[in-house]
Amino acid sequence: MSARKKFAVPVANGSLTVHFGHCEKFAVIETENGSVVRVDYLVPPMHQPGVYPGFLADHGVDVIITGGMGMRAQNLFALNNIEVCVGVPDGSPRELVEQYLHGRLRSGDNLCDH
Repeated sequence: MSARKKFAVPVANGSLTVHFGHCEKFAVIETENGSVVRVDYLVPPMHQPGVYPGFLADHGVDVIITGGMGMRAQNLFALNNIEVCVGVPDGSPRELVEQYLHGRLRSGDNLCDH
């Protein structure tokens, strides 16, 4: 049985954005058995509180990697069984997912102030 996982990384100008609600698009990265197998980009619907967790859940996302997000969004992701990694300072989406897969993803304080 293969271990598949789907990640979402909010991006602007090709790199991680500090706040997921201000992203241009989401890099959606599929992995299988610890390796990246596919990278797609999704343009999200207009940002309104509570919209992105359902949008990403509908696309089968298991983990979101972000610099920061509000507590309400974190709780909504949890309700959708999506793991949240906050406080990630920077990096390309693929690099961040590979760091996660190898246990080297640097997370820390939530970089969002609400």
